[in-house]
Amino acid sequence: MIVVENLHKHFGSKVAVDGVSFTVKKGEVLGFLGPNGAGKSTTMRMVTGFLPPTKGRVTIGGADIEENEIEAKSKIGYLPEAAPLYSDMTVEGFLRFAAEMRRVPAREIKAAVDRAIETTFLEPVRHQSVDTLSKGYRHRTCFAQSIIHDPEVLILDEPTDGLDPNQKQEIRQLIRRMGETKAIIFSTHILEEVEASCTRAMIIDRGRVIADGTPAELMAKASNAGIVTLRAHGLAGSGIKAELEKLAAAASVEVIDSDENGITARITPAKGKADKLSAAVFGVCKDKNLTIDELRVEEGRLDLLFREITKTDADK
Repeated sequence: MIVVENLHKHFGSKVAVDGVSFTVKKGEVLGFLGPNGAGKSTTMRMVTGFLPPTKGRVTIGGADIEENEIEAKSKIGYLPEAAPLYSDMTVEGFLRFAAEMRRVPAREIKAAVDRAIETTFLEPVRHQSVDTLSKGYRHRTCFAQSIIHDPEVLILDEPTDGLDPNQKQEIRQLIRRMGETKAIIFSTHILEEVEASCTRAMIIDRGRVIADGTPAELMAKASNAGIVTLRAHGLAGSGIKAELEKLAAAASVEVIDSDENGITARITPAKGKADKLSAAVFGVCKDKNLTIDELRVEEGRLDLLFREITKTDADK
């Protein structure tokens, strides 16, 4: 549904987006991550046709966003960051206006408005004017306009911005549900949203894609992924450490506590051996008749990977 090819955007001498390429299929929810200034919003504005690229190509459902602008944009629902609203309209009136602008047939407008209001939980404020709404309801109203014409593609920039925890959960569930039948891209700086809502995640930094995969694949690349914490007794700690260091699946053994009857240690897996390390550690304990008090494998953390691969030059 979305094909982005070698996308570039220059603002004078500043390169905001530098050769970004990716595709998004129907039934896929792509979380677009990156530090402030990484090029996320600029990329999304080019994907929607709001900004022309300096170089590159975007197609939506087979339609080129520049050559067949109307056809391509008709397939898109767009929620920009800090989306504007007409404050003197009611919620229902604004959504009727949005439906008309989206060329929803007149006989279908009422049903489209009802569906958008129900989907985004706006019924309590349906007849309120926009200027009386809380920030959360204003943002939901903006979300509702993006789906008023039941688009095949959704581009959402910070879709849970300003919402309370309960509202965020509702929107995450909504995105996940709509992602079963649509192609969705949403940018966020909240990493837990990626794990909760996305089938795939992409990290962009300094205008370039630096990581792309399922949340599980990205978390597996974090430096803590597969680290085994062992607490066992039945042999002197120094002896247990020596046995653990012999393991081919272990890159290093960090002793947290050790005495004459046991050890607490963190064992880091060798490259490509994370899936084998816990079994190997268990095997050592069994062979040496050790009593295991704790054997825990750490899952990779997306926030850790994010920090590791988006460090500034000053951090490195």
